[in-house]
Amino acid sequence: MEDYSKFIAKERRAIPTPKSMVNEDGTCVFGTFDKEFEEMDLLKIKNPTHFPDFLNRFKLTLWEATEIHFKEGVLLAVVCDMGIFGKLMNVFYDKETHYVYCWDTQIKSKDTKIAPNLINGSIAEGRLGETFVKYVNNFEVGKATLDGKAVGKCLVTKPRKDKTAVQAMKENMEEATIEYSLKLDRLSKPCVVSIPFATDRPRPLYSQKDFFKVEGSLTINGKTYTSDDFTTGIIDDHRGYYPRKAHYDWVTTMGKYEVDGKKQYIAFNLTRNQSIDQDKYNENLIWKVGETSLLTPVTFERSVSSWDFKDFSEWKIKDEHDMVNITFKVYGINPMIVHVDHIVRIDYYITFGELEGYLRDEKGNKIVLDGMLGMGEDKSLLL
Repeated sequence: MEDYSKFIAKERRAIPTPKSMVNEDGTCVFGTFDKEFEEMDLLKIKNPTHFPDFLNRFKLTLWEATEIHFKEGVLLAVVCDMGIFGKLMNVFYDKETHYVYCWDTQIKSKDTKIAPNLINGSIAEGRLGETFVKYVNNFEVGKATLDGKAVGKCLVTKPRKDKTAVQAMKENMEEATIEYSLKLDRLSKPCVVSIPFATDRPRPLYSQKDFFKVEGSLTINGKTYTSDDFTTGIIDDHRGYYPRKAHYDWVTTMGKYEVDGKKQYIAFNLTRNQSIDQDKYNENLIWKVGETSLLTPVTFERSVSSWDFKDFSEWKIKDEHDMVNITFKVYGINPMIVHVDHIVRIDYYITFGELEGYLRDEKGNKIVLDGMLGMGEDKSLLL
């Protein structure tokens, strides 16, 4: 069996995490790390963008997000601070109908609380009326809680052949309610990266992603889904200075599936973004119970652009070494389109569907993904 670890750059191997992400001279640490940072005040970085440093808070994007996979569907819960404004997102994909429900709630930046780190009960929270998302983070002991609620009109995206999802956006607003209370216990090692997004300045993209077993329940429009042995989640804590023009692709899955003839917990993360060196700085990996296996850089190709999506598309995700060979069959999509002439252009699509294909871990073991539930994002920014 071929040893695929030879394709993994040494910079991808986790090293001990320093106390702070920002050095005393205002530069940022980059690399892959083995645990949470105690201090992540990225506002202290000197010259991360072309703008004066006193404008850093308006250029820094911060969020904590979670994907929870139930057998019946997927929850995405987000608290985000984009400097100019804050945002709450509660999204649910119904696996049976392929409907995507999205409550996209804009709030003031000052009303958005992003946790200073992920340890010792730190809180990330945003609220507007009855709608809220709240995290309590205790990653030092491998635990977190997530509670949330959204009420009122939401965008319900339904597959249809006569119009694209973007064309149908304004027609699909419905009254709906979602509420959940969940406890998360870490299953594997964390993925902690600080990725350089520029060669001429300390412009970082930090992300910590962790794979969890989840207990609790979710109720949408009076229908309750209760956790079982399958229910799992990934928390993504994310902070960075995106360039004015940016794009990223992402796909993931998580759950308890049959691998090598037995049921076991497994998850993966695959992302392509503005890393200045995809081999040295990326966050592609497989999670198993108690261990991770790193993956090489990947590319994404689509049979239909997300803008033109109606009821189906296929994404091909591959690498150069046959560690990744995936087809993501997209059945549900949630478009978020913000176009303001000469100011901002955001094209953001959250996608759901089914996976086919395989991954290989570093030892060469082949993990067949056929039938697993997939979730992805296709996001472009012009700020």
